[in-house]
Amino acid sequence: MNDRNKVFCYVALPVLIMAACVLGSMPVQAQMTSTGIDCSQIAALHLLQQDNMRAGLALMECGVIARPEATGSGDETSREEPAPPNILVSNRTCVSSSSCTKSESFVYHSMKADDHTVVVNYNDHNSNQYSGTSYSTDDGATFTQILPPPFGTSHGTNYGDPIVVYNQKLSKWFAGDLVSGCGGQGIGLWASTDGISWTSGACAHSNSGDDRESMWVDNNAFSAHYGRMYISWNDFNVNGGALFVTHSDDGTNWTKVQVASSFIRDVQLTGTPPGPLSTTSRGTPAVFLAGMDEGGGGLATRQNIVYRSLDGGATWTSVTLGPRFNAVGDSTCPSNSYFARINPIWRHMGWGQPAAGPRGVVHYAYAGKGASENGDIYYVRSTDNGKTWSSPIVLNDPGTGFQTHWMPSVSVNYSALGGAQRGQVTVSWYDRRQATSACNNPGDAGCNYQRYGIQSPDNGATWGPNFAISDVIIPEPTQNDTGVQPCYAGDYDYSTALNGNAFVTWTDGRVAVSGVPVQNVEFSSVPEP
Repeated sequence: MNDRNKVFCYVALPVLIMAACVLGSMPVQAQMTSTGIDCSQIAALHLLQQDNMRAGLALMECGVIARPEATGSGDETSREEPAPPNILVSNRTCVSSSSCTKSESFVYHSMKADDHTVVVNYNDHNSNQYSGTSYSTDDGATFTQILPPPFGTSHGTNYGDPIVVYNQKLSKWFAGDLVSGCGGQGIGLWASTDGISWTSGACAHSNSGDDRESMWVDNNAFSAHYGRMYISWNDFNVNGGALFVTHSDDGTNWTKVQVASSFIRDVQLTGTPPGPLSTTSRGTPAVFLAGMDEGGGGLATRQNIVYRSLDGGATWTSVTLGPRFNAVGDSTCPSNSYFARINPIWRHMGWGQPAAGPRGVVHYAYAGKGASENGDIYYVRSTDNGKTWSSPIVLNDPGTGFQTHWMPSVSVNYSALGGAQRGQVTVSWYDRRQATSACNNPGDAGCNYQRYGIQSPDNGATWGPNFAISDVIIPEPTQNDTGVQPCYAGDYDYSTALNGNAFVTWTDGRVAVSGVPVQNVEFSSVPEP
Protein backbone atom coordinates (compact mmCIF):
# COMPACT_ATOMS: atom_id res chain seq x y z
CA MET A 1 0.00 0.00 0.00
CA ASN A 2 1.54 3.31 -1.03
CA ASP A 3 1.69 6.41 1.15
CA ARG A 4 -1.46 7.83 -0.35
CA ASN A 5 -3.43 4.76 0.67
CA LYS A 6 -1.97 4.33 4.14
CA VAL A 7 -4.29 4.36 7.10
CA PHE A 8 -4.39 7.31 9.39
CA CYS A 9 -4.24 6.69 13.13
CA TYR A 10 -6.55 8.69 15.34
CA VAL A 11 -4.70 9.51 18.55
CA ALA A 12 -6.49 11.07 21.53
CA LEU A 13 -4.33 12.27 24.43
CA PRO A 14 -3.72 12.55 27.31
CA VAL A 15 -6.32 10.29 28.91
CA LEU A 16 -6.80 7.61 26.32
CA ILE A 17 -4.52 6.69 23.46
CA MET A 18 -6.67 5.34 20.67
CA ALA A 19 -4.10 4.78 17.96
CA ALA A 20 -6.56 2.40 16.40
CA CYS A 21 -5.78 3.00 12.75
CA VAL A 22 -9.48 3.39 12.10
CA LEU A 23 -9.45 2.86 8.40
CA GLY A 24 -7.70 -0.50 8.48
CA SER A 25 -6.83 -1.51 4.95
CA MET A 26 -9.37 0.83 3.37
CA PRO A 27 -7.88 3.38 0.97
CA VAL A 28 -8.19 7.01 1.97
CA GLN A 29 -7.69 8.64 -1.37
CA ALA A 30 -8.88 12.08 -2.33
CA GLN A 31 -12.53 11.41 -2.99
CA MET A 32 -15.33 13.94 -2.79
CA THR A 33 -18.45 12.69 -1.02
CA SER A 34 -22.02 13.81 -1.62
CA THR A 35 -21.65 15.99 1.48
CA GLY A 36 -18.78 17.97 -0.05
CA ILE A 37 -16.21 16.42 2.31
CA ASP A 38 -12.98 15.06 0.82
CA CYS A 39 -12.19 11.58 2.18
CA SER A 40 -8.52 12.46 2.48
CA GLN A 41 -9.44 15.15 5.05
CA ILE A 42 -11.16 12.89 7.60
CA ALA A 43 -8.43 13.24 10.22
CA ALA A 44 -7.93 16.97 9.64
CA LEU A 45 -11.66 17.61 10.04
CA HIS A 46 -11.93 15.44 13.19
CA LEU A 47 -14.92 13.65 11.70
CA LEU A 48 -14.63 10.74 14.13
CA GLN A 49 -15.39 13.09 17.03
CA GLN A 50 -18.33 14.82 15.36
CA ASP A 51 -21.81 13.51 16.13
CA ASN A 52 -23.85 15.09 13.33
CA MET A 53 -25.51 13.45 10.32
CA ARG A 54 -23.20 15.01 7.74
CA ALA A 55 -20.09 13.58 9.41
CA GLY A 56 -21.68 10.14 9.68
CA LEU A 57 -22.73 10.15 6.03
CA ALA A 58 -19.24 11.18 4.90
CA LEU A 59 -17.61 8.43 6.98
CA MET A 60 -19.89 5.85 5.37
CA GLU A 61 -19.26 7.15 1.85
CA CYS A 62 -15.51 7.10 2.49
CA GLY A 63 -15.71 3.50 3.67
CA VAL A 64 -14.50 4.27 7.20
CA ILE A 65 -17.64 2.82 8.75
CA ALA A 66 -19.97 0.32 7.16
CA ARG A 67 -23.49 1.29 6.19
CA PRO A 68 -26.28 -0.47 8.09
CA GLU A 69 -27.93 -3.30 6.21
CA ALA A 70 -31.49 -2.64 5.07
CA THR A 71 -33.82 -5.39 6.28
CA GLY A 72 -36.88 -5.01 4.10
CA SER A 73 -39.28 -2.46 2.78
CA GLY A 74 -42.98 -1.96 2.54
CA ASP A 75 -45.73 -0.29 4.50
CA GLU A 76 -45.66 -0.14 8.25
CA THR A 77 -46.66 -3.61 9.40
CA SER A 78 -47.54 -2.54 12.92
CA ARG A 79 -48.28 0.79 14.49
CA GLU A 80 -49.12 0.46 18.15
CA GLU A 81 -50.62 3.89 18.66
CA PRO A 82 -49.77 4.85 22.22
CA ALA A 83 -52.65 6.03 24.35
CA PRO A 84 -52.32 9.11 26.50
CA PRO A 85 -50.13 9.99 28.25
CA ASN A 86 -47.84 8.75 25.41
CA ILE A 87 -48.38 10.52 22.08
CA LEU A 88 -46.66 9.76 18.76
CA VAL A 89 -44.99 12.96 17.54
CA SER A 90 -43.29 11.83 14.33
CA ASN A 91 -46.37 10.48 12.54
CA ARG A 92 -45.00 10.47 8.99
CA THR A 93 -45.66 6.98 7.62
CA CYS A 94 -42.48 5.13 6.68
CA VAL A 95 -42.37 2.84 3.66
CA SER A 96 -38.90 1.43 4.27
CA SER A 97 -36.92 0.67 7.40
CA SER A 98 -33.83 1.73 5.44
CA SER A 99 -35.01 5.36 5.52
CA CYS A 100 -36.91 5.75 8.77
CA THR A 101 -34.80 7.33 11.50
CA LYS A 102 -36.78 9.75 13.67
CA SER A 103 -35.00 10.61 16.90
CA GLU A 104 -32.96 13.27 18.76
CA SER A 105 -35.67 15.69 19.84
CA PHE A 106 -36.03 19.18 21.29
CA VAL A 107 -39.46 20.20 22.66
CA TYR A 108 -40.66 23.69 23.62
CA HIS A 109 -44.00 25.21 24.70
CA SER A 110 -45.21 28.67 23.71
CA MET A 111 -44.88 31.33 26.43
CA LYS A 112 -47.74 33.40 25.02
CA ALA A 113 -50.81 33.75 27.25
CA ASP A 114 -53.64 31.36 26.31
CA ASP A 115 -51.47 29.74 23.62
CA HIS A 116 -51.39 25.94 23.83
CA THR A 117 -48.82 25.37 21.08
CA VAL A 118 -46.02 22.85 21.54
CA VAL A 119 -43.30 22.40 18.88
CA VAL A 120 -40.94 19.44 18.62
CA ASN A 121 -37.92 19.66 16.31
CA TYR A 122 -36.12 16.36 15.67
CA ASN A 123 -34.01 14.40 13.23
CA ASP A 124 -36.03 12.64 10.51
CA HIS A 125 -34.22 11.05 7.58
CA ASN A 126 -36.44 11.57 4.54
CA SER A 127 -36.14 13.05 1.06
CA ASN A 128 -32.34 13.35 1.25
CA GLN A 129 -32.41 15.49 4.38
CA TYR A 130 -32.61 14.93 8.14
CA SER A 131 -35.24 17.28 9.52
CA GLY A 132 -38.62 16.67 11.11
CA THR A 133 -40.96 19.10 12.84
CA SER A 134 -44.29 18.49 14.57
CA TYR A 135 -46.68 20.80 16.39
CA SER A 136 -49.55 20.54 18.83
CA THR A 137 -52.21 23.19 19.48
CA ASP A 138 -53.67 21.41 22.53
CA ASP A 139 -50.72 21.25 24.94
CA GLY A 140 -49.51 17.97 23.47
CA ALA A 141 -52.74 15.96 23.44
CA THR A 142 -52.28 15.49 19.67
CA PHE A 143 -49.45 16.20 17.23
CA THR A 144 -49.23 16.85 13.51
CA GLN A 145 -45.99 16.41 11.58
CA ILE A 146 -45.48 19.24 9.09
CA LEU A 147 -45.04 17.86 5.57
CA PRO A 148 -43.12 18.57 3.52
CA PRO A 149 -40.54 19.32 6.23
CA PRO A 150 -40.42 23.12 6.72
CA PHE A 151 -36.69 23.08 7.46
CA GLY A 152 -35.83 21.00 4.40
CA THR A 153 -35.68 24.02 2.08
CA SER A 154 -34.04 27.45 1.79
CA HIS A 155 -30.79 26.58 3.59
CA GLY A 156 -29.58 23.74 1.38
CA THR A 157 -29.35 20.22 2.77
CA ASN A 158 -30.50 19.87 6.37
CA TYR A 159 -28.24 17.64 8.52
CA GLY A 160 -30.24 17.75 11.75
CA ASP A 161 -29.03 18.57 15.28
CA PRO A 162 -32.38 20.23 16.09
CA ILE A 163 -33.01 23.28 18.29
CA VAL A 164 -36.22 25.26 18.93
CA VAL A 165 -37.38 28.02 21.34
CA TYR A 166 -40.21 30.50 21.72
CA ASN A 167 -39.06 34.12 22.18
CA GLN A 168 -41.65 35.84 24.37
CA LYS A 169 -40.36 39.37 23.77
CA LEU A 170 -40.47 38.98 19.98
CA SER A 171 -43.65 36.81 20.04
CA LYS A 172 -41.91 34.46 17.65
CA TRP A 173 -40.65 30.90 17.37
CA PHE A 174 -37.07 30.22 16.27
CA ALA A 175 -35.74 26.82 15.20
CA GLY A 176 -32.51 25.66 13.63
CA ASP A 177 -30.39 22.79 12.34
CA LEU A 178 -27.00 22.19 10.76
CA VAL A 179 -27.30 23.04 7.06
CA SER A 180 -25.14 23.11 3.95
CA GLY A 181 -26.38 26.58 2.98
CA CYS A 182 -24.58 28.26 5.87
CA GLY A 183 -20.99 27.64 4.82
CA GLY A 184 -21.29 23.89 4.23
CA GLN A 185 -21.97 22.85 7.84
CA GLY A 186 -23.23 25.89 9.69
CA ILE A 187 -26.29 26.79 11.74
CA GLY A 188 -29.37 27.85 9.79
CA LEU A 189 -32.51 29.31 11.35
CA TRP A 190 -36.23 29.49 10.60
CA ALA A 191 -38.90 31.64 12.27
CA SER A 192 -42.64 31.40 12.86
CA THR A 193 -45.37 33.36 14.61
CA ASP A 194 -47.55 30.31 15.25
CA GLY A 195 -45.22 27.28 15.23
CA ILE A 196 -46.95 25.93 12.13
CA SER A 197 -45.96 28.14 9.19
CA TRP A 198 -42.22 28.79 8.99
CA THR A 199 -39.98 31.08 6.93
CA SER A 200 -36.24 30.79 6.46
CA GLY A 201 -34.12 33.19 8.45
CA ALA A 202 -30.50 34.02 9.07
CA CYS A 203 -27.44 31.86 9.35
CA ALA A 204 -26.66 32.09 13.05
CA HIS A 205 -23.16 30.95 12.09
CA SER A 206 -21.66 30.20 8.67
CA ASN A 207 -18.93 27.59 8.72
CA SER A 208 -17.92 24.17 7.41
CA GLY A 209 -17.23 22.46 10.73
CA ASP A 210 -20.00 23.23 13.24
CA ASP A 211 -21.42 20.43 15.37
CA ARG A 212 -24.02 19.71 18.06
CA GLU A 213 -25.53 23.15 18.55
CA SER A 214 -27.82 23.97 21.48
CA MET A 215 -30.09 26.96 22.16
CA TRP A 216 -31.66 28.96 24.99
CA VAL A 217 -33.69 32.19 25.09
CA ASP A 218 -33.89 34.64 27.98
CA ASN A 219 -37.63 34.97 28.57
CA ASN A 220 -37.21 36.85 31.84
CA ALA A 221 -38.84 40.27 31.45
CA PHE A 222 -36.81 41.54 34.44
CA SER A 223 -33.51 40.72 32.76
CA ALA A 224 -31.35 43.38 31.12
CA HIS A 225 -31.05 40.96 28.21
CA TYR A 226 -34.73 40.02 27.94
CA GLY A 227 -35.37 38.34 24.58
CA ARG A 228 -31.71 37.54 23.89
CA MET A 229 -31.14 34.16 22.24
CA TYR A 230 -28.00 32.08 22.69
CA ILE A 231 -26.66 29.25 20.53
CA SER A 232 -23.61 27.15 21.43
CA TRP A 233 -21.67 24.66 19.32
CA ASN A 234 -18.33 22.98 18.69
CA ASP A 235 -16.27 24.35 15.80
CA PHE A 236 -14.08 21.56 14.47
CA ASN A 237 -12.22 24.04 12.27
CA VAL A 238 -10.73 25.62 15.41
CA ASN A 239 -8.34 23.58 17.57
CA GLY A 240 -10.15 20.33 16.91
CA GLY A 241 -13.51 21.41 18.31
CA ALA A 242 -13.30 24.70 20.23
CA LEU A 243 -16.48 25.73 22.06
CA PHE A 244 -18.37 28.84 20.95
CA VAL A 245 -21.53 30.78 21.81
CA THR A 246 -23.28 33.35 19.65
CA HIS A 247 -26.12 35.59 20.79
CA SER A 248 -28.74 37.78 19.16
CA ASP A 249 -31.54 40.13 20.24
CA ASP A 250 -33.45 39.91 16.96
CA GLY A 251 -32.60 36.54 15.40
CA THR A 252 -30.87 38.20 12.46
CA ASN A 253 -27.66 39.75 13.81
CA TRP A 254 -25.45 37.41 15.82
CA THR A 255 -22.34 38.07 17.94
CA LYS A 256 -19.86 35.18 18.39
CA VAL A 257 -17.74 34.57 21.50
CA GLN A 258 -15.19 31.77 22.02
CA VAL A 259 -15.84 30.04 25.35
CA ALA A 260 -13.17 27.30 25.36
CA SER A 261 -10.11 27.07 23.11
CA SER A 262 -9.82 23.28 23.18
CA PHE A 263 -12.36 20.51 22.53
CA ILE A 264 -14.96 20.43 25.29
CA ARG A 265 -18.16 18.81 24.02
CA ASP A 266 -21.10 21.22 23.80
CA VAL A 267 -23.97 19.72 25.82
CA GLN A 268 -26.69 22.33 26.37
CA LEU A 269 -27.48 25.92 27.37
CA THR A 270 -29.84 27.17 30.07
CA GLY A 271 -30.27 30.31 32.13
CA THR A 272 -32.18 32.33 34.69
CA PRO A 273 -35.90 31.50 34.56
CA PRO A 274 -38.63 34.15 34.25
CA GLY A 275 -39.54 36.12 37.36
CA PRO A 276 -38.17 38.89 39.63
CA LEU A 277 -34.41 38.61 39.81
CA SER A 278 -34.41 38.65 43.62
CA THR A 279 -36.22 35.31 43.57
CA THR A 280 -34.85 33.74 40.40
CA SER A 281 -31.10 34.27 40.48
CA ARG A 282 -30.10 36.04 43.70
CA GLY A 283 -30.21 39.32 41.80
CA THR A 284 -27.89 38.50 38.91
CA PRO A 285 -29.32 36.86 35.76
CA ALA A 286 -27.01 34.25 34.31
CA VAL A 287 -26.54 32.00 31.30
CA PHE A 288 -25.10 28.51 31.83
CA LEU A 289 -23.46 26.26 29.25
CA ALA A 290 -22.86 22.63 30.19
CA GLY A 291 -19.90 20.94 28.53
CA MET A 292 -17.99 17.70 28.87
CA ASP A 293 -14.31 16.83 28.73
CA GLU A 294 -14.61 13.36 27.21
CA GLY A 295 -11.10 12.35 28.20
CA GLY A 296 -10.07 11.39 24.68
CA GLY A 297 -13.17 9.30 24.00
CA GLY A 298 -13.97 5.64 24.24
CA LEU A 299 -14.51 4.46 27.83
CA ALA A 300 -12.13 7.00 29.37
CA THR A 301 -13.15 8.93 32.47
CA ARG A 302 -15.09 12.15 31.91
CA GLN A 303 -15.34 15.58 33.53
CA ASN A 304 -18.43 17.79 33.50
CA ILE A 305 -17.83 21.53 33.19
CA VAL A 306 -20.25 24.46 33.39
CA TYR A 307 -19.46 27.84 31.84
CA ARG A 308 -21.31 30.86 33.25
CA SER A 309 -21.93 34.33 31.85
CA LEU A 310 -23.27 37.22 33.96
CA ASP A 311 -23.11 39.85 31.21
CA GLY A 312 -25.37 38.57 28.46
CA GLY A 313 -22.84 36.20 26.91
CA ALA A 314 -19.95 38.65 26.51
CA THR A 315 -17.60 36.84 28.91
CA TRP A 316 -17.59 33.36 30.45
CA THR A 317 -16.01 31.65 33.46
CA SER A 318 -15.91 27.92 34.14
CA VAL A 319 -16.25 25.53 37.06
CA THR A 320 -15.95 21.74 37.15
CA LEU A 321 -18.94 19.74 38.38
CA GLY A 322 -17.94 17.03 40.82
CA PRO A 323 -15.16 14.49 40.29
CA ARG A 324 -14.22 12.75 37.07
CA PHE A 325 -16.56 9.83 36.43
CA ASN A 326 -16.44 6.53 34.59
CA ALA A 327 -18.00 6.25 31.16
CA VAL A 328 -21.50 4.90 30.80
CA GLY A 329 -21.93 2.01 28.38
CA ASP A 330 -21.23 -1.61 27.54
CA SER A 331 -18.48 -1.08 24.96
CA THR A 332 -17.53 1.32 22.17
CA CYS A 333 -19.24 1.68 18.82
CA PRO A 334 -17.83 -0.93 16.40
CA SER A 335 -18.01 1.64 13.62
CA ASN A 336 -16.16 4.35 15.55
CA SER A 337 -14.42 3.53 18.82
CA TYR A 338 -14.31 7.19 19.87
CA PHE A 339 -17.92 6.88 21.05
CA ALA A 340 -19.11 4.73 23.96
CA ARG A 341 -22.09 2.50 23.25
CA ILE A 342 -25.19 1.30 25.05
CA ASN A 343 -25.63 -2.07 23.35
CA PRO A 344 -26.51 -2.73 20.62
CA ILE A 345 -26.78 0.61 18.72
CA TRP A 346 -26.91 3.60 21.08
CA ARG A 347 -23.85 5.85 21.15
CA HIS A 348 -23.79 7.89 24.35
CA MET A 349 -20.99 9.61 26.23
CA GLY A 350 -22.96 10.46 29.39
CA TRP A 351 -24.37 13.74 28.06
CA GLY A 352 -27.23 15.23 30.08
CA GLN A 353 -29.11 18.51 30.41
CA PRO A 354 -28.89 21.55 32.72
CA ALA A 355 -31.89 23.57 33.90
CA ALA A 356 -32.14 26.67 36.09
CA GLY A 357 -34.71 27.01 38.87
CA PRO A 358 -35.74 29.91 41.12
CA ARG A 359 -33.61 31.43 43.89
CA GLY A 360 -30.31 30.84 42.12
CA VAL A 361 -30.57 27.05 42.02
CA VAL A 362 -29.16 25.33 38.92
CA HIS A 363 -29.62 21.63 38.15
CA TYR A 364 -27.64 19.16 36.04
CA ALA A 365 -28.16 15.43 35.42
CA TYR A 366 -25.84 13.13 33.46
CA ALA A 367 -25.10 9.42 33.01
CA GLY A 368 -22.06 7.53 34.24
CA LYS A 369 -21.04 3.97 35.03
CA GLY A 370 -22.59 2.86 38.30
CA ALA A 371 -21.18 0.82 41.15
CA SER A 372 -23.04 -2.30 40.03
CA GLU A 373 -24.44 -1.49 36.59
CA ASN A 374 -23.28 -0.06 33.28
CA GLY A 375 -25.17 3.19 33.64
CA ASP A 376 -26.69 5.32 36.42
CA ILE A 377 -28.28 8.78 36.38
CA TYR A 378 -26.28 11.25 38.47
CA TYR A 379 -27.47 14.64 39.69
CA VAL A 380 -25.66 17.75 40.94
CA ARG A 381 -26.98 21.20 41.78
CA SER A 382 -25.80 24.67 42.65
CA THR A 383 -27.57 26.88 45.20
CA ASP A 384 -25.47 29.99 44.56
CA ASN A 385 -26.23 30.76 40.92
CA GLY A 386 -23.65 28.36 39.51
CA LYS A 387 -20.56 29.30 41.54
CA THR A 388 -20.26 26.04 43.49
CA TRP A 389 -21.84 22.61 43.01
CA SER A 390 -22.88 19.70 45.20
CA SER A 391 -21.45 16.21 45.15
CA PRO A 392 -23.33 13.87 42.78
CA ILE A 393 -26.18 11.65 43.92
CA VAL A 394 -27.83 8.78 42.01
CA LEU A 395 -31.45 9.37 40.99
CA ASN A 396 -32.45 5.98 39.60
CA ASP A 397 -33.40 2.97 41.71
CA PRO A 398 -30.48 0.55 42.12
CA GLY A 399 -30.11 -2.28 39.64
CA THR A 400 -27.51 -4.81 38.62
CA GLY A 401 -25.18 -5.32 35.67
CA PHE A 402 -27.16 -4.97 32.49
CA GLN A 403 -30.00 -2.83 33.95
CA THR A 404 -28.66 0.33 32.34
CA HIS A 405 -29.98 3.90 32.76
CA TRP A 406 -28.82 6.59 30.32
CA MET A 407 -29.33 9.93 28.52
CA PRO A 408 -31.23 12.09 31.03
CA SER A 409 -33.12 15.31 30.37
CA VAL A 410 -34.02 17.95 32.98
CA SER A 411 -36.71 20.63 33.20
CA VAL A 412 -37.85 23.06 35.90
CA ASN A 413 -41.45 24.23 36.01
CA TYR A 414 -42.29 27.89 35.47
CA SER A 415 -45.79 29.20 36.05
CA ALA A 416 -46.83 31.86 33.56
CA LEU A 417 -50.06 32.17 35.56
CA GLY A 418 -48.44 34.02 38.45
CA GLY A 419 -47.77 33.00 42.03
CA ALA A 420 -44.64 31.78 43.75
CA GLN A 421 -42.21 29.67 41.76
CA ARG A 422 -41.48 26.48 43.73
CA GLY A 423 -38.92 24.98 41.39
CA GLN A 424 -40.54 21.64 40.60
CA VAL A 425 -37.90 19.57 38.79
CA THR A 426 -38.46 16.63 36.44
CA VAL A 427 -35.59 14.38 35.33
CA SER A 428 -36.28 11.60 32.81
CA TRP A 429 -34.10 8.97 31.14
CA TYR A 430 -33.95 5.68 29.21
CA ASP A 431 -34.21 2.72 31.58
CA ARG A 432 -33.68 -1.06 31.34
CA ARG A 433 -34.61 -1.93 34.93
CA GLN A 434 -36.95 -4.68 33.70
CA ALA A 435 -34.10 -6.58 31.98
CA THR A 436 -33.35 -10.06 33.29
CA SER A 437 -30.66 -10.77 30.69
CA ALA A 438 -27.97 -8.82 28.90
CA CYS A 439 -28.48 -6.84 25.70
CA ASN A 440 -25.92 -7.98 23.15
CA ASN A 441 -27.70 -8.10 19.80
CA PRO A 442 -30.75 -6.42 18.26
CA GLY A 443 -33.89 -8.24 19.31
CA ASP A 444 -32.53 -9.49 22.64
CA ALA A 445 -35.15 -9.13 25.38
CA GLY A 446 -32.60 -7.32 27.53
CA CYS A 447 -32.44 -4.48 25.00
CA ASN A 448 -36.01 -3.31 25.64
CA TYR A 449 -36.47 -0.21 27.77
CA GLN A 450 -38.87 2.36 29.19
CA ARG A 451 -38.75 6.09 29.74
CA TYR A 452 -38.54 6.64 33.49
CA GLY A 453 -38.50 9.76 35.61
CA ILE A 454 -38.18 11.28 39.06
CA GLN A 455 -39.41 14.61 40.42
CA SER A 456 -38.51 17.10 43.11
CA PRO A 457 -41.17 19.44 44.56
CA ASP A 458 -38.63 21.78 46.17
CA ASN A 459 -35.91 22.78 43.71
CA GLY A 460 -33.89 19.59 44.09
CA ALA A 461 -33.71 19.48 47.90
CA THR A 462 -35.73 16.25 48.09
CA TRP A 463 -36.87 13.68 45.53
CA GLY A 464 -39.88 11.43 45.11
CA PRO A 465 -39.92 7.85 43.84
CA ASN A 466 -38.97 6.71 40.32
CA PHE A 467 -41.97 6.33 38.01
CA ALA A 468 -42.61 5.14 34.46
CA ILE A 469 -43.36 7.79 31.83
CA SER A 470 -43.71 5.41 28.89
CA ASP A 471 -46.82 3.28 29.35
CA VAL A 472 -45.30 0.05 27.97
CA ILE A 473 -41.93 -1.67 27.75
CA ILE A 474 -40.54 -0.41 24.43
CA PRO A 475 -38.84 -2.70 21.91
CA GLU A 476 -35.37 -1.37 21.13
CA PRO A 477 -35.58 0.08 17.61
CA THR A 478 -33.08 -1.09 15.05
CA GLN A 479 -30.74 1.10 13.05
CA ASN A 480 -30.77 -0.19 9.49
CA ASP A 481 -31.30 3.20 7.90
CA THR A 482 -28.65 3.21 5.16
CA GLY A 483 -28.37 7.00 5.31
CA VAL A 484 -27.46 7.10 9.01
CA GLN A 485 -24.39 5.67 10.71
CA PRO A 486 -25.10 2.32 12.41
CA CYS A 487 -24.34 3.30 16.03
CA TYR A 488 -27.13 5.83 16.53
CA ALA A 489 -30.56 6.34 18.11
CA GLY A 490 -30.33 10.06 18.91
CA ASP A 491 -27.79 12.01 20.96
CA TYR A 492 -30.17 14.05 23.14
CA ASP A 493 -33.82 14.67 24.04
CA TYR A 494 -34.22 18.14 25.55
CA SER A 495 -37.33 18.78 27.65
CA THR A 496 -39.07 21.89 28.98
CA ALA A 497 -41.78 22.64 31.56
CA LEU A 498 -44.54 25.24 31.92
CA ASN A 499 -47.63 25.82 34.06
CA GLY A 500 -47.40 22.61 36.03
CA ASN A 501 -46.40 20.16 33.30
CA ALA A 502 -43.07 18.81 32.10
CA PHE A 503 -42.94 18.11 28.36
CA VAL A 504 -40.83 15.01 27.67
CA THR A 505 -39.85 13.39 24.36
CA TRP A 506 -37.85 10.26 23.60
CA THR A 507 -36.90 7.75 20.89
CA ASP A 508 -39.42 4.91 20.72
CA GLY A 509 -39.60 1.56 18.90
CA ARG A 510 -43.30 0.73 18.90
CA VAL A 511 -43.73 1.35 15.17
CA ALA A 512 -42.44 -1.41 12.87
CA VAL A 513 -41.76 -1.57 9.13
CA SER A 514 -41.75 -5.09 7.68
CA GLY A 515 -41.73 -6.34 11.25
CA VAL A 516 -38.64 -4.29 12.13
CA PRO A 517 -38.97 -1.75 15.00
CA VAL A 518 -37.92 1.68 13.75
CA GLN A 519 -37.05 4.91 15.52
CA ASN A 520 -39.88 7.35 16.23
CA VAL A 521 -40.35 10.28 18.61
CA GLU A 522 -42.88 9.96 21.44
CA PHE A 523 -44.17 12.66 23.82
CA SER A 524 -45.70 12.81 27.26
CA SER A 525 -46.98 15.71 29.33
CA VAL A 526 -45.99 14.87 32.90
CA PRO A 527 -47.77 16.71 35.76
CA GLU A 528 -45.37 18.42 38.16
CA PRO A 529 -45.53 17.53 41.88
